[in-house]
Amino acid sequence: MMAYRPKALDAGVSARMRKQRVADTQAETLVRKALFAAGVRYRKHWPVPGRRRRTIDIAMPGKKLAIFIDGCFWHGCEVHKTTPRSNEAWWRVKLDENKLRDNETTELLIGQGWKVLRFWEHDAASEVAAAVIRSVSEMDVHNG
Repeated sequence: MMAYRPKALDAGVSARMRKQRVADTQAETLVRKALFAAGVRYRKHWPVPGRRRRTIDIAMPGKKLAIFIDGCFWHGCEVHKTTPRSNEAWWRVKLDENKLRDNETTELLIGQGWKVLRFWEHDAASEVAAAVIRSVSEMDVHNG
């Protein structure tokens, strides 16, 4: 884990970064609304078993289904990723560590019997909801 955090070189950029939502992003909210409208019930920000301070964006604990809506910047989307020009080396390491943590979380959950679905914030909420609903239906067929 990175101990050193460089000082922001631009107060405006620093202010914008502090305003970035960690939870309840627009992408998450749109997906949750679509799922709720379709009658799918879930928990939001469910703790990852065995990892304090990590949460599942949308969880169905009874089905052991974890849904993550990853932000393009923070999780390194190959289509939309950018690296800040200030403190570029630090940011590259930080964002790479985020991807490693995502992979570790996915593997941990799979090891505990969870099904993990990951989507990007730029994915259409209706398509994400449809994929989740298909997954739930498949789980119900196999377990029911």
